[in-house]
Amino acid sequence: MSAGIIEHAKAELWRYPLPGATGGSGVTEIDLIVVELKSSAGETGMGFSYVLGGGGEAVLMATTRMLQEFVEGNNQTPPAALWTRLSASLNRLGRGAGYIAIAAIDVASWDLWAKSHDLTLAESLGGVPRAIPVYGSGGFGPAQDPEEAAQQALSYVKQGCSAVKLRFAGNSADIERLKAVSEAVPENICIMGDANEKCDLVSATRLANACADYNLTWLEEPLSADDIGGYRSLASMSPVPLATGEHCQGLAEFGPFFDSKCCAVVQPDIAMIGGITETMRVATVANYFGLIVAPHFLPALFVHVAAAAPAVTWLEHFPLLEPLFDSPVDINEQGEISPPDLPGHGLSWAEGVREKFQIDL
Repeated sequence: MSAGIIEHAKAELWRYPLPGATGGSGVTEIDLIVVELKSSAGETGMGFSYVLGGGGEAVLMATTRMLQEFVEGNNQTPPAALWTRLSASLNRLGRGAGYIAIAAIDVASWDLWAKSHDLTLAESLGGVPRAIPVYGSGGFGPAQDPEEAAQQALSYVKQGCSAVKLRFAGNSADIERLKAVSEAVPENICIMGDANEKCDLVSATRLANACADYNLTWLEEPLSADDIGGYRSLASMSPVPLATGEHCQGLAEFGPFFDSKCCAVVQPDIAMIGGITETMRVATVANYFGLIVAPHFLPALFVHVAAAAPAVTWLEHFPLLEPLFDSPVDINEQGEISPPDLPGHGLSWAEGVREKFQIDL
């Protein structure tokens, strides 16, 4: 039975400048594609997607086209069914900007569907809310002074986090930074490292071998995301687990990593993967292969997925979009977060952000 008609569907482009070069990739601004759906029953669903470093205009065009052709004026359907229809429309276009567009619509669709049934998103996905540990990822950089990195790690430990993730550049300074952090934090604190695709196979092998002395929990994106052959070779030699996936678009692009067993941790990004629906599919397959899922960014959204996907073991605290939200989920004293007891995903925009960052095209 339909939950109503989608009477209104719109997409907007927001451009959000960051205070400086951020994270391992040094991004300085974010293009957000923001979607709002309103049903004939009076419910509203909010969704979003993003592009790091510009190019959101193309995604906005794709999103607007999909909303006009497949959403506005149509019966509200289960989000997974809508996702399939939207994905099929890209058969001769390719994933690209289309999947980033689908992500924004999919998040809004799930928010609206859950609200229409008076459920949290976690419950709507078929899950039972649970607390998930968060690792501290913000405030680290690939050229960071070792002592500064150690202090940043300790600040996360004081918040209750049981793990931190450093940024690597693929050189000997990485090990100096890792050593400083390892010596500063308690022995029970897990340490991860993210190379943001900066290595080739030789430097990645050297880095992995050096990290083994510090019992690194995982080495993230040591190679380019499309270098499956390199990952196969590195996985056969690496003494530390490998993590990757934030650049993969859809389950199809994760497939080679699953088939070749060349990573231990998969990291879907809500925008690149195509939304919540496809994240659930990836998490289901990862669970079959016995792999860990640690989604990229946005713990307040992915904590709902974790409720329904047992493979989700870690969430990432990297406060990139969080300043735009009214009430982002807080980390408790145990370094964990839980889904809010609100219909839908529970996220809403802070007052004034639309007026401040919306781009008129």
